[in-house]
Amino acid sequence: MFEKKLALHETMEFHELINFKTVCLLKSKMMQGIVFDQDLKALLEKDVTQSIPALTAMIKLYSHSELH
Repeated sequence: MFEKKLALHETMEFHELINFKTVCLLKSKMMQGIVFDQDLKALLEKDVTQSIPALTAMIKLYSHSELH
């Protein structure tokens, strides 16, 4: 009944959001190696573990859209 089709601007914004989330994930992962505060390190680890499934779901959703 309804098509899974994104408008051109939605596709671009979604792609930018995926790129931003990827950069944030990489930064959190890299910062874990140079942070000495255990609370901050735990927070970065939590960010990484929560970001990976979210990013995977976003990429899956993006790949299933008809316009990309």
